[in-house]
Amino acid sequence: MKGTLAQVRTYERSVRLLMVNQFTINLGFYMLMPYLATHLAGPLGLAGWLVGLILGVRNFSQQGMFLIGGTLADRLGYKPMIIAGLVLRTAGFAVLGLVESVPALLAASAATGLAGALFNPASRAYLAADAGERRVEAFALFNVFYQAGILLGPLVGMVLTGVDFSVTCLVASGIFAVLSLVQIRALPARRAADRRTAEGVLTQWRGIFSNRPFLLFSMAMTGSYVMSFQVYLALPLEVRRLGGEGRFGTAAVAVLFAVSGLSTILFQTKVTAWCKARTEPGRALVWGLLTMGVAFVPLLLASAVPVPGGGPGLWLLASVPPALSALLLALGTMIAYPFEMDTIVRLADDRLVATHYGLYNTICGVGITLGNLLTGVALDAARDAGMSALPWLALCALGLVCGGALYALHRTGRLAPPAPQSRSAPATV
Repeated sequence: MKGTLAQVRTYERSVRLLMVNQFTINLGFYMLMPYLATHLAGPLGLAGWLVGLILGVRNFSQQGMFLIGGTLADRLGYKPMIIAGLVLRTAGFAVLGLVESVPALLAASAATGLAGALFNPASRAYLAADAGERRVEAFALFNVFYQAGILLGPLVGMVLTGVDFSVTCLVASGIFAVLSLVQIRALPARRAADRRTAEGVLTQWRGIFSNRPFLLFSMAMTGSYVMSFQVYLALPLEVRRLGGEGRFGTAAVAVLFAVSGLSTILFQTKVTAWCKARTEPGRALVWGLLTMGVAFVPLLLASAVPVPGGGPGLWLLASVPPALSALLLALGTMIAYPFEMDTIVRLADDRLVATHYGLYNTICGVGITLGNLLTGVALDAARDAGMSALPWLALCALGLVCGGALYALHRTGRLAPPAPQSRSAPATV
């Protein structure tokens, strides 16, 4: 960990601040969101469909507005969008903790989603711009801070929610408020290197939608997000199916999250350095997705084992294969993520980078929604038909198909950087 922090210090202030920002954003977000559904259904007594609607509005407003957020960042500058997103989430989280009416809850949920659509593309484009030739390593470090926030947030939220959920909301809101002030004072203003302000937004979008390698890459990488999301969906469901809903099931699910987060914090920079020294970015992406597909083999093999009636045998079957899968999913993400973020910049030809990140997030968000729906269908079908291997076979196949698609893109040169062109220097204001 000391080596990671020492590496962070080698970057300029803006890059270091963006990494700390991401840790703090995830800390505040994951303090609150894992407990929101319980608050809505419990103390507020809302019907299940209303709980789903409120949560769905947040996801829809974020995924649906990523392209807008990225476009605004490229046209108006990265810093204003980062600050606007943080301020909006400050207000949204405060309202979630103070109101009980459904319209106000829907508005607050939409605001928190829109906030993410504003600051996510801007912060990634800013990081890519200021990290320069070292952006692969910068995104590796960025992922360390990202996972650290995810790991710590629910623990802090659990303590605060034990007092009252409104306390959790107000503390999370306060974190975003402080973070907003820090950005206003400390984050240098940065605009895209090539704003092309003479072009209209629709003209810019048509140019991006005609970037066939970028669109193919986005669709292929969607599978990685579907697979990695199973740490929150299929793996916990499998643990609870075998281990039950009691203390053991809860502890085993917590282990999944700990394995995923801690392994990334400890090994991300080492994995990235090893991959960069030994392989091309395209091949690293392929190996990352194949590793994610292989991550479901332990569960596939475990499905052939008779389920013990209880005791240590049942505990091992319910905990070890999912934990191995979580570890392999984390490893696949560690391999792919820094090169994935770098590839988006290269396919964008360093132009309208935030807009490309925005569209990429939207495409992957739609893919995650469809993928999780199909995974849920496969889990139900497997349970009804007594074919517990079905979802794991499907997820293994997804890894092979997406890895094969990336390999084809790499072999045909579609992931290679474009021919060098003259560039104007980034404008700092």
